[in-house]
Amino acid sequence: MGTEFPSRSGRSSTRRGFLAAGAAGLAATAGCTGSADGGDDVVRIGVLEDRSGDFALNGTSKWQTSVLAVEEINESGGILGKEIELFDPDPQSDNQRYQELTRRLIQRENVDALWAGYSSAARETIRPLINQHDQLYFYTTQYEGGVCDSTIFPVGATARQQLGAVVPYLIEEYGPRIYTIAADYNFGQISGDWVRILAEENGAEVIGEEFIPLDVSQFGATINRIQQADPDFVMSMLVGQNHTSFYDQRASAGLDVPIGSSTTMAQGYEHRRLGPPALSDMYVGVNYMEEIGTPESDEFVSRFYDRWPDAPYLNQEAQNNYFSIHMYAEAAERAGTTDQEAVIEELEKGVTIDAPEGTIELDGDTHHMNHHMRIGHADANHELTFGEEQYIGAGFLEEVGCSLPDEPETTQYLPEEEYDL
Repeated sequence: MGTEFPSRSGRSSTRRGFLAAGAAGLAATAGCTGSADGGDDVVRIGVLEDRSGDFALNGTSKWQTSVLAVEEINESGGILGKEIELFDPDPQSDNQRYQELTRRLIQRENVDALWAGYSSAARETIRPLINQHDQLYFYTTQYEGGVCDSTIFPVGATARQQLGAVVPYLIEEYGPRIYTIAADYNFGQISGDWVRILAEENGAEVIGEEFIPLDVSQFGATINRIQQADPDFVMSMLVGQNHTSFYDQRASAGLDVPIGSSTTMAQGYEHRRLGPPALSDMYVGVNYMEEIGTPESDEFVSRFYDRWPDAPYLNQEAQNNYFSIHMYAEAAERAGTTDQEAVIEELEKGVTIDAPEGTIELDGDTHHMNHHMRIGHADANHELTFGEEQYIGAGFLEEVGCSLPDEPETTQYLPEEEYDL
């Protein structure tokens, strides 16, 4: 089943101030995802976010804020006067199902834009289909970086942005000896490369490195190796429900070394789900957490829980889904059409949008966002504080010469192509 929303009149004249306007979400009515028969009278959006399986903790709030954004846009008159029809089957954290559903949404439902996937593995599973059909696609998870692809907009913070905020801080605060643990797939491996690059840039060294399969949930041997290595801090890019068990096991083993991360707390809200002191002295580089406490964020958080009162958490990626759906709507309005090529051309001119994290800009050359990066710190009681805010751009892709309006391509650049590893 999908979700359809009735059209509304009284569309506002600009989307730039959608957060300040505080549009209230409307209740959705169920609609079948079997076929799109609305002709040119609707705008079709596909949202494939995990609501079951290993990544449901992360994907559910991404889906919820997507529904919220669609409701708000439909309430204010839709896009170009047309209501949005939402196609949102659950991919169930299954990469084969991602392929099947992506093919269905592109070929059968003819979606005008697609949001899909938590993990980088899911993104890479469907990217050949995206490329084959020149599908406009927004990937909203924080990720390892490097994707330079003509119809793809990876709007989450990159590893260079997140780790670039937290690793130098921890080196200065605690010392130069780093032990890395990360998920054993492309996200974790490339993030590990970025830790080594940032260590070298800041006069530090990685003294140990482990890449751990997603099905691993017992970390006794890893914890023993960390204790023997005696690093100044650990960098953790663990991912998914199984890996969460590392933090309780770390506390039980008395491993009190500080930990830096680009994945913990902002996505799976471990600081709320786990009992203290599992996340004591945890530092994470984030572009958004619901606790950041700015007026813009607090207003967004209030509207989110008004719409989803039983939601356990509003995570970083959910904010990215929310602002990017509004950003798409603005670009389509500027283009005067939902023709995908025309919308991409508008996006590549650059868009500034007032997101819950603050005012941010889309870099048209790289299709990435400049983000407000913060370091969130959990103390022994899991109370959060945030360090000084940094505004960090795409960086790496600019260095390798990604300029999609001038040179269309479908590449993922790796750190090794620019740095000695």
